[in-house]
Amino acid sequence: MHHELRRKERGMTEPGARELLEQGEYGVLSTRGPDGAPYGIPLSYCVINSAIYFHCAVEGHKLENIAVDDRVSFCVVGTTEVLPAQFATRYESVILSGRAAEVFGEEKQLALEGLLAKYSAEYRLEGLKYIEAKGGRTRVFRIDIDSICGKARR
Repeated sequence: MHHELRRKERGMTEPGARELLEQGEYGVLSTRGPDGAPYGIPLSYCVINSAIYFHCAVEGHKLENIAVDDRVSFCVVGTTEVLPAQFATRYESVILSGRAAEVFGEEKQLALEGLLAKYSAEYRLEGLKYIEAKGGRTRVFRIDIDSICGKARR
């Protein structure tokens, strides 16, 4: 479900929101549990072909939630600056909604290499060995974006 921005003048263009998404250091994945309880968890991610990828352990709370309901929300906050004298904050953020699905094989490898390129590019060879050794003990998910919205006060 997409909602209209209340402060339309602070809205970002879709290309601007996607650029912030690609540049973000981490994001917060929000899911809904079997009892309807919300759950948000910060995680590392990468963007490949307009989809978000993240890796995780083979079991855990977010995976239990995704198994019940694959609809997720993902939020990235870019640069912020508190403006004390103005009782305000400069910020930039992007929120998207989509569906999470586990990926396997070549797509899983592509995502793990995407994470390696984003977070440890200077250790590519070591990272590829690490993926080969540990890749079987990790799960990888893709979030297909249904809607995306960016907002900023600059």
